[in-house]
Amino acid sequence: MAHSIDWPEEYKRGLVVVAHADDAEYGCSGTVARLVAEGWDMAYVMCTDGSKGSSDPDITEGQLSEIRREEQGNAGKILGLSNVAFLGHPDSYLQPTLDLRKDIAREIRRQKPDVVICQYPMRILDGGFGSGHPDHMTAGDAALSAIFPTARDHMTFPELIEEGFEPHKVAEAWIMGHPEPDLWVDISDHMETSIKALTAHVSQMGGKSYDEVLERMLEWRGERGKGKGMPQADAFKRIYYRR
Repeated sequence: MAHSIDWPEEYKRGLVVVAHADDAEYGCSGTVARLVAEGWDMAYVMCTDGSKGSSDPDITEGQLSEIRREEQGNAGKILGLSNVAFLGHPDSYLQPTLDLRKDIAREIRRQKPDVVICQYPMRILDGGFGSGHPDHMTAGDAALSAIFPTARDHMTFPELIEEGFEPHKVAEAWIMGHPEPDLWVDISDHMETSIKALTAHVSQMGGKSYDEVLERMLEWRGERGKGKGMPQADAFKRIYYRR
């Protein structure tokens, strides 16, 4: 059962910025599925080419990149995304460069989102999984820098205006993976869509079946919703840029 809406009803456009294909499916696809069902126009930005995420010694970077691009496209169709942009920066080497910031700002200006969902831009030293992928931190940092002030200011990267991308003010950022979230989104009615999208990333599932992934995600996202009256939830830290 969906809970009360925690954001203004006039919000109708969202953009998810992540480092790799499947990052969004793990981090926020339940929320994306819910927002699409509620009439939002949702789009994705993939910062890297996904060319490193395999332990198969016989696959090339080019082959893997193509596979992961196709998998992300399939996941996007399941979720009902309006667009998936692939920025093509090298996987595992992502840096918070001005080029990356400009590329993300271009997509913000293209999509004109009310909300940008992005990754946590800092390393968490709690001994948890990997203590943070450097690409994830970079993607989060670059996304937040692109939101404010780059996408907003007409004199930053004026060539974007020449390309036809007018400045845009994002209303809010929702940050995945933050250790102190303050927004919980009930996704219990949208788990099937979320897990179908996640398992579309066949190359990253390690041979696990839909049912196995579903069981794990019900547990994981159940932890997020614990104490919030939500069987499953996504959790975010919220940053406000305009009201």
